Amino acid sequence: MSLKYLLVHLDQSERSATRLELAASLARQHSAHLLGLFGQRAQPQRVGVVATWPSPNYAAARDASQTAFQAACADLPHAEWRDVNRGGDAELLRHITDLARHADLVIMGQHDAQAPACAPEDLVGDVILGCGRPVLVVPYAGHFPEVGRHPLIAWNNARESARALSDSLTLIQGCDEAHVLSFSARLEEGESSCAEVQRHLAAHGIRARTEVILVENFGIMDLLLNRVSDRSADLLVMGAHAHIGFPFDNRGTGTRHILRHMTVPVLMSN
Repeated sequence: MSLKYLLVHLDQSERSATRLELAASLARQHSAHLLGLFGQRAQPQRVGVVATWPSPNYAAARDASQTAFQAACADLPHAEWRDVNRGGDAELLRHITDLARHADLVIMGQHDAQAPACAPEDLVGDVILGCGRPVLVVPYAGHFPEVGRHPLIAWNNARESARALSDSLTLIQGCDEAHVLSFSARLEEGESSCAEVQRHLAAHGIRARTEVILVENFGIMDLLLNRVSDRSADLLVMGAHAHIGFPFDNRGTGTRHILRHMTVPVLMSN
């Protein structure tokens, strides 16, 4: 898949600039159109004050976002900024999801429970599950000017995992080396499946090594995050929602755990 139409979600949080920087960098790298989508919760009105739309606070945040977008994308031939706030959280999710369905890649930010709530807590997860497109989630801490030089691919031989692998190929093309990791209850099955992934990547000119970890209990997602750190990965590629094919994880819990505790950008597909 070529990356020719990118969408980045923006709000007034400090991390919005980090997402924008990465999105603009990817747009330059792939000569892609970049759509900046400003969408956040409206500021509540004080009691006794007649509600107006947009509120002064929201208008200031909106205008600041547009100015920052124009500055970051001044050298891009195709860049567009839009404000999509209308209605409550459900309408915000609907607008972002609808537009995300037309993007080759969606860039969003991890929810930070310690920061002011600019967007609904489950916005990222809901967009991932509803848009049908790959979503690159940027952590709320750290600097990530580029991704994909040292990818770690969480593999499970399931539909979601295969989708994420395919969606990642453009991002990891030219990487130093990909690391394919599978947690399995049976060593031979894990090794055989990983070997097929290795052949698939080799057909795209991507060198990869594989690793299978035998597991017999819970804590799979923490083991995965530890491996990301151990391998100095700059991108985690994984399927979303289903139990990610790893044993002992209930449906959806693995996705939510990673979205809460991720430390590097994560490409998720459903």
